Amino acid sequence: MTKKKITVLIADDQTLFREGIKDVLSGEKWMEVVGEAADGIEAVAKAKKLKPHVVLMDIRLPKLDGISATRQIRQACPDVNVLMLSSFEDEAHVLDAIQAGANGYLSKMLPAEELVKSIKTFTSEGLMIPQQLMGKLLHGLRKMGDGAAPSQTVLTKTEIKVLDFLGKGLSNKELAKELNCSIKTIKNHLNSAFHKLGVSSRTEAVVKAIEKGLISSEGMILPDEEDGE
Repeated sequence: MTKKKITVLIADDQTLFREGIKDVLSGEKWMEVVGEAADGIEAVAKAKKLKPHVVLMDIRLPKLDGISATRQIRQACPDVNVLMLSSFEDEAHVLDAIQAGANGYLSKMLPAEELVKSIKTFTSEGLMIPQQLMGKLLHGLRKMGDGAAPSQTVLTKTEIKVLDFLGKGLSNKELAKELNCSIKTIKNHLNSAFHKLGVSSRTEAVVKAIEKGLISSEGMILPDEEDGE
């Protein structure tokens, strides 16, 4: 976890909810709320302008829904992470969010202290999907693969190792140190793995690797675990 303040953009159409989250997060010295958005179009615009570390994104937003807004943000600003904070916990919404590029998915029903702890463990390149939602996500991915030809995807041992560490929340810099190589080499491994798995985001790559049995979900960063500082 970086020692710099984590900057957060809150995107939700309910003013009272935004203000409540802002009050909770503003009480943390290591976190700074840099902006708020009441609709999806505003969320995309502010994400591009402010470049926050994390966007807390609601799914149901006016003008542009949270899924579409997430897709646009991730395409325009790949270094900006989107953490879905939604009241929807069904398989379809979770799957749509991850496929759109969201780096994590949390319930709006989380107690304030759990939300703070979750964001603290949600590093700039980490993964945040509660275990109960992970099951739904994997089920959705399996259904998508039903009837398809057997996968011929062959990842190298290093690519699998990179994805395994990625699922534990390591950043590119930490991965490079762990594998004793350059950050550029790590990016090359990731791009190769993304291509082979047919994914476009780090989170989706980890989930797909778990679904294919390449790595285990054990040890993955989850909301109820201690932070990884």
